[in-house]
Amino acid sequence: MSVNTTKNVTFALVGLIIAAVLVFWIINSDKADNQTAGTDCGDVSIADMNWASAEFAAHLDAFILKHGYGCNVKIIPGDTVPTTTSMVEKAEPDIAPELWMNSVRETIAQAKEEGKLQIAAAILKDGGEEGWWIPQYTADKHPELKTVQDVLDRPDLFVHPENKNRGGFMTCPAGWGCEVANGNLSKAFEFDKNGFDLIDPGSAAGLDGSIAKAYERNQNWFGYYWAPTAILGKYPMKKLDFASDYDAKNWDGCISKPDCPNPKRSSWTVSEVSTMITANFAQSAPASVIDYLSKRSFENKRLNVILAWMSENQAPGAEGAERFLKDHEEVWSQWVSDKAVGRIKAAL
Repeated sequence: MSVNTTKNVTFALVGLIIAAVLVFWIINSDKADNQTAGTDCGDVSIADMNWASAEFAAHLDAFILKHGYGCNVKIIPGDTVPTTTSMVEKAEPDIAPELWMNSVRETIAQAKEEGKLQIAAAILKDGGEEGWWIPQYTADKHPELKTVQDVLDRPDLFVHPENKNRGGFMTCPAGWGCEVANGNLSKAFEFDKNGFDLIDPGSAAGLDGSIAKAYERNQNWFGYYWAPTAILGKYPMKKLDFASDYDAKNWDGCISKPDCPNPKRSSWTVSEVSTMITANFAQSAPASVIDYLSKRSFENKRLNVILAWMSENQAPGAEGAERFLKDHEEVWSQWVSDKAVGRIKAAL
């Protein structure tokens, strides 16, 4: 073998070694990068509840976990009670993005004590807001109307549609839990003595329609509603001060019970709305994924606007999520890692 041939073989071997080292480095670099981004998080199931804000939250989490952290995401239908029960008994789904706690509080408390469930974060910074409202234009025209009693003193401004001599309060449709609370609170605030009667809207659509109709005609309106919702995003409303402290004993033992004989005045209870995860997921998921879920939270005013856009454009939760990600990078980029930001932007 000649000297030149020997040199060529040597150079070829060195080249192969260098190439092998580079390939090894690239593969491990990508692996480390993927682990940092959380792409090893595996399968993740997310509950999609049957109301707009929860649908939006489920698809937002799905997009971010899939594209930002490489998770294999599956969205499954859910609702408050059956989803909670399934998470406790079957450890699935892994995530319930928007769980209203009041109706399942005892179940969750026991599951937390048994180490089956964990709260990742309060998805609604303000909590679920329920209460009595008037249109913002009414509040602007009558700045003296700040409390419930202020409004009850003016039945002439909130005329009942079927009795011009009485004031009207739009309550919840029959069968809703808030119908009971509103009925008892109306007794505590002496509606009859103050010249007010309850109005049953008949349905959720009827309740929404009563607000839309008032706005279209620039009429005064007084009634129950909650946030976050598309309606409060579209029609600015002023929440009234009950001028009474919330009393858990009075609320749980009387206000929320049918046929309570002697209800006392109370502020509406604030609903705790949280992101719930199973203990199994909390232990197996990458820390970066849990960190994201712990930071992802909304103010009701911002979520109202998102829901209003979804309603006006008849957009499902997936479209609402992508719209939010495109328009509000300054918000969601604070929840995720820098590398996840790049991946999410690329996916958009």
